[in-house]
Amino acid sequence: MERGCIKRQVLAFFLCLNILCLEMCESLRYSVPEEKKTGFLVANVLKDLKIDVKELSARKAKLVPKGSKEYFLLDLHSGNLILKDTIDREVLCGQNEPCILFSEIVLENPLVLHGIEVEVEDVNDNVPKFSKTEFLFEISEHIPTKTRFPLERAEDLDKGENNVQNYTLSPNEHFKLEVQTHTDDGIYSVDLVLNRSLDREKVSRLNITLMAVDGGVPQKTGTVQINIDILDINDNPPQFSQSEYKVKIKENLPMGTSVAKVEATDLDLGLNAQVIYSFHGTPERINNLFILNERSGEITLRGQIDYEKERSYSMSIRATDGGGLSGHCKILIKVEDVNDNAPEVSIISLTHILKEDSPLEKVVALFSVRDQDSGDNSKTICSVEMNLPFVLKATTNNFYQLVLQSPLDRETVSEYNITITAIDWGSPRLTSTRLINVQISDVNDNSPLFEKSSYDMQIRENNIPGLLIGSVHALDLDTKLNAKVSYLVLPGKSEGLVTSYISINSETGNMYALRSLDYEQIRGFRVTVRASDGGSPSLSSEVIVRIHIIDENDNAPFFLYPLQNNTSPCNELVPKSAEAGYLVTKVVAVDADSGQNSWLSYELLKATDPALFSIGAQNGEVKTRRALNERDANKQRLVIQVRDNGLPPQTSTVLLNVLLVDGFSDPFLRRVDVSVQEPEEDKTLTKYLVICLAAVSFVFLVCIVVFIVVKVFKKDPQSHFTAAVPHFPHASVDTQENCADSQNGSLSRTYRYDVCLTGGSLSSEFRFLRPLFPVFSVGDVNIPGYHKNSGGQNW
Repeated sequence: MERGCIKRQVLAFFLCLNILCLEMCESLRYSVPEEKKTGFLVANVLKDLKIDVKELSARKAKLVPKGSKEYFLLDLHSGNLILKDTIDREVLCGQNEPCILFSEIVLENPLVLHGIEVEVEDVNDNVPKFSKTEFLFEISEHIPTKTRFPLERAEDLDKGENNVQNYTLSPNEHFKLEVQTHTDDGIYSVDLVLNRSLDREKVSRLNITLMAVDGGVPQKTGTVQINIDILDINDNPPQFSQSEYKVKIKENLPMGTSVAKVEATDLDLGLNAQVIYSFHGTPERINNLFILNERSGEITLRGQIDYEKERSYSMSIRATDGGGLSGHCKILIKVEDVNDNAPEVSIISLTHILKEDSPLEKVVALFSVRDQDSGDNSKTICSVEMNLPFVLKATTNNFYQLVLQSPLDRETVSEYNITITAIDWGSPRLTSTRLINVQISDVNDNSPLFEKSSYDMQIRENNIPGLLIGSVHALDLDTKLNAKVSYLVLPGKSEGLVTSYISINSETGNMYALRSLDYEQIRGFRVTVRASDGGSPSLSSEVIVRIHIIDENDNAPFFLYPLQNNTSPCNELVPKSAEAGYLVTKVVAVDADSGQNSWLSYELLKATDPALFSIGAQNGEVKTRRALNERDANKQRLVIQVRDNGLPPQTSTVLLNVLLVDGFSDPFLRRVDVSVQEPEEDKTLTKYLVICLAAVSFVFLVCIVVFIVVKVFKKDPQSHFTAAVPHFPHASVDTQENCADSQNGSLSRTYRYDVCLTGGSLSSEFRFLRPLFPVFSVGDVNIPGYHKNSGGQNW
């Protein structure tokens, strides 16, 4: 089954190939008389092509002449084949028959070639002409009758019936006219035959008229006068060694080259034996090409012969002796072709601009190759350079198609200069080239590409609106509108729409800040930038741009404890029995900035007694520098400053009142208002101390027992005293990165902090509570020792 199927496929292939060849090689034959005026209708080709006018135009019919000149036009609107220029058959073809002009009609989609053969018909437009107005013969009086004297034939450029058909001679007594046709070459000769003997004594000169008549309608006639001088007897005419000479010469012989040599002898003596050679009845075109030496009989080339114009020359040579007798011979010169014509490449159609997305097998150019030589010299081979996306495909009658064989990429190669090379088969081979230029037009097949896979940009906070942050750049390998890139920031959410923070110049890619940025609100964000080209449809690509906000030292430290914005200063109670290193309190401050700008250090800016207290530079712990004594003022005012590490540094201060007391009681736990005047402060303090002592008297009785036991077992009461560790509630997410203890310190009593932080401004609100119970120094025997909670009133 498979073999039968394959056989049928092969048979169908060759059948289609045969039909295609017949269709491609079909020729249409027409005729046109010569000398017709321009615009003469030769024929209508629609019927012969079997198509209508619409298809003729749609298939882009073209009339391609095979010669160098166009004689006809094809009207695509009517299918008429029209004469473009007047044709002179004699100039076009000379004496060659038939005279045919070859052209081809090329139809595209599909490609079909129709040969056009237009035969130029001869009209009787030329009069027979002789080369001279008169001929002179010198004839001896004793020449025998029926002697023949060849006459020059009249030349008529017309052909066939319009050429010379008959010769007539004017009436006379001595001569008659005979016309003979040579069957071997079809050339006829006109001879003047002596019909009656001459007698010089009676007639010394005869004047006869020779008339040449063609066969046209109406007939045209040419005449020549024959003058015959009758001489004394010379009974031996010159005789040629051959009656016919045949010579072959190459068409590329240089001028001055000897072509042939004829020789005639005369048996007479003296003047009657001297032979003179001359052309006899030779057309002017032959006289322009050849020279005959009248003495030697050598024929020399005087012009340039061309095989493509004329392939053979026939001439008659006459040898005349001194007595007037002559002999004749015929010489036939055949021209041999040499490879002297390079192939000619003629472009029929060409697509100069080709889209880079053109489909494969697209026909880019249609051209023909012709060589005017013959035989192998006219056979040609056509090729183009290698490594091109194009290939040549031969059709028929030396027609070629330049076809796209691989995809195009304008970004790699924007144009091609294709050299078509045609080589013939002659020896030596001749070559001709034709350069065609094909430009590749752009299509939008490349997306814009950013120079980086991502961008990182920095901007300092508190910038001015409209500040240039940086720029992105994308390159599109396409051209013109397809390569014009525009930029756009895509909407996204990063603490709000990113388009509210930045903008981008759609043409340059420069990115600007739309407003002043605050590092404490947003430390950075990222945006997506899209680059789109101007093609249709538009292509685009995206890139991530990360904007990093650089912190500036624009926030002063803020005290969390003591509360910086409190209307009244903070009071701390210290027993007068406190030793050196006693922890009074711990100052806590935060800075909304970050990094180095948030590093804090504490110092005691002012104090009632600068030598009494010290503060930890890093942890903010306020401690006694020495043991207290009775000379120390009961109220100590401390001004504490906190400084960050920014440039320039920023500072904040807070006022802390430290009250030196002998003991603690409930009344004393109430809030102590410290006035500005020192006397009022002392009275108030005494009042509260008395109330406190009275309130805790019961507690003191219980505690004294404990103090005595501790005193016995502990030599150093402060070495075993454990201060309550301050307890802060867990920081929320919002404050975790903004509030942190530098070091863990220990406060002398337990405090409870209610922390309320706002996420945006980093401002905080603390509510500080009084100690839940008093803490007494073990070493102070003056303070009553009782431990009952006296009510835990808020301070």
